[in-house]
Amino acid sequence: MERLLTDDEGNDVRLPSTVRRVVSLVPSLTEAVAVTAPGLLVGVTDWCTHPAGLDADRIGGTKNPALEAVRALRPDLVVANEEENRAPDLAALRAAGLPVWTTRVRDLDEALRSLRRLLVDVLRLPCPDWLVAADRAWSFEPPPDRGRAVAPIWRRPWMVLGQDTFAADLLRRLGVDLLPAAHPDRYPRLPLPELHALAPELLILPDEPYAFTATDGPDAFPGLPYALLPGRHLTWYGPSLAEAPAVLAARLADRRH
Repeated sequence: MERLLTDDEGNDVRLPSTVRRVVSLVPSLTEAVAVTAPGLLVGVTDWCTHPAGLDADRIGGTKNPALEAVRALRPDLVVANEEENRAPDLAALRAAGLPVWTTRVRDLDEALRSLRRLLVDVLRLPCPDWLVAADRAWSFEPPPDRGRAVAPIWRRPWMVLGQDTFAADLLRRLGVDLLPAAHPDRYPRLPLPELHALAPELLILPDEPYAFTATDGPDAFPGLPYALLPGRHLTWYGPSLAEAPAVLAARLADRRH
């Protein structure tokens, strides 16, 4: 018996009664599925690093998956994300007759709802304990204001987290006033002098997608306190969400100069 469901983007997705073979094009969704139902995944990207020792075929990157390799795996479902994956690739997989479920996540609430829909409604799995724990972990009173911050995600050219992003929502919940406040782009490209002109009080440096370190990033903002954050806890929506508040809060409190 086929089922007809609608993904986060409003696309109709025809699914078999039981999904037994999944290809994931998103590292955080790979971890979410693998931790919840080991054995479902038959294909993952080269960037899918969690959980360790994942036993699934590698099918290329998130932006350049080997579409023929995906088709050859005969998945019951391909899981993707509208931001991480390219629309032409997803369209090609749909044209080849593969069901593609696309997530759309802009904030924590959307992430929790999207994960529950994928795992419970689509894959017909019991709601995992880690998802319940993640919801509970983020239910706290607003913390003290940590000050105005810029959060670069790339350099050459400089790109920073904008307001309408999942990571920005997590930082807001942790008391960070993210700059620039009114820029229309989700990931603004701003020259370094413009970033300095924002007068931030804190520099936030995640280790992905650009691997900022104590010696690569702070040098461009002399004298500004900085915090090094693990990108998996800041940008992934999956099992890491359960421990992310404690991990990120500790890193934000550990400011360096």
